[in-house]
Amino acid sequence: MTNRHRGDITVEIGGRERRLRLTLGALADLEAAFAADDMLDLARRFGDGRLKARDAVVVLAAGLRGAGEAVTDREVAAMAIDGGAPAYADAVVRLLAATFGAGEGAGSAGPGAGGAVSGGGDAVAGAGGEAEGARPFPGTTPSPSASAC
Repeated sequence: MTNRHRGDITVEIGGRERRLRLTLGALADLEAAFAADDMLDLARRFGDGRLKARDAVVVLAAGLRGAGEAVTDREVAAMAIDGGAPAYADAVVRLLAATFGAGEGAGSAGPGAGGAVSGGGDAVAGAGGEAEGARPFPGTTPSPSASAC
């Protein structure tokens, strides 16, 4: 796709490839949606590796809107993605990793790899599992569930 930025990802969702980006405005929307005090609080919410379906809808919709699509959360909730729940979780993890800089070239380890995304020594744990000592974003501390191994 054209006009790709460092924090962008692409996902085939709703039958076509779409660009997602969490702009500052999209992050502010996520803070409001999740009643987070700040971006660190938002990071902690996702740092435990658990992801509700509603969370995925809100994050993906914010990412689509941040990339310029005029979509509602309800429209995004109705969009299909090949691969089911692991693919939705993977898209959310990749978007968060791209936004918060989990490392240059961060990408998915794949649905069979527990959904962990890592790069540059930091990891974002996906819905399917957790990376040992996982930090949701650079500068944050591991969640209790990530360090309780």
